[in-house]
Amino acid sequence: MAAKRNGGAGSSGPLVHLFDGHVYIFRAYYSLPPMAATDGTPCNAAYGFANTLLRYAAAEAPTHAAVCLDAAMTSFRNEIEAGYKAQRGEPPDDLEPQFDLCREIAQALGFATWEIDDYEADDLIGTIATQVVRRRGSARVLTSDKDLCQLVREDGRVVVHDLAKERTFDADGVREKFGVSPGQIPDYLGLVGDAIDNLPGVPGIGAKTAAALLNAFPSIEAIPADVADWSGVTIRGAARMAERIAEHRERALKTKSLATVLRDVPGVAPGLSELVWRGAHRDRTDALFDRLGWNRIRDRVPRWRD
Repeated sequence: MAAKRNGGAGSSGPLVHLFDGHVYIFRAYYSLPPMAATDGTPCNAAYGFANTLLRYAAAEAPTHAAVCLDAAMTSFRNEIEAGYKAQRGEPPDDLEPQFDLCREIAQALGFATWEIDDYEADDLIGTIATQVVRRRGSARVLTSDKDLCQLVREDGRVVVHDLAKERTFDADGVREKFGVSPGQIPDYLGLVGDAIDNLPGVPGIGAKTAAALLNAFPSIEAIPADVADWSGVTIRGAARMAERIAEHRERALKTKSLATVLRDVPGVAPGLSELVWRGAHRDRTDALFDRLGWNRIRDRVPRWRD
């Protein structure tokens, strides 16, 4: 079923679909067997990525959409925390050349494409979604990255949709999954840590304890150092938890900061007209698919602009 063209309460503008590009590039790479284009270029990730964009466009018929990409494997966060995402290492040799190819595919298919040095795709998505809401539109963030759930709005004007699980997270959905409100996701990650991004939390604090604390206090900063001030909080071993939070508070706040998605990346302020998806560029798409030897995928393009 196609998504609504307009979003939640207060939205009189369009629904903008924002792809977390690298999520779907990596997913395609690890889910498809090795493939090579006619010139020998590895292309399994690119092929899967193209199919994801085309399937979604055919099913949802978006009027506005953008693809956000990481410009590099590091960002300003690595200057703050050298170990940030360090466990991931370099991408496989046969994936590296496909990043540029995926960008070329998104642009040929007519999608506004964003990437900026020193920032992550998450930050671009957060900034564009914020701009869209300011212009009375709404945004649907397409990702499986839990960090982006912090962008979800109570009024429904920003939601997160996981294509693989076919699940949409509104504010109630975020609370159901994490036990906290969307705006508390950075605090939640500060307490429990984020193994995917190599960010430690407070030792001994798991999801349930973090949720209980953040239901009692709005943020890490608001959690009293003295357990005697934890009125109404029923947590086994509360005194021990208070000691651990006091001991690791600085670390938790640093993780919270690193897990916070920016919403004000300099130079990112697209008007809604810049996000219109009119369809694929026929000449560019034909030339690209001919070069790659992708013949059948051409028939899956749901809309041509020329």
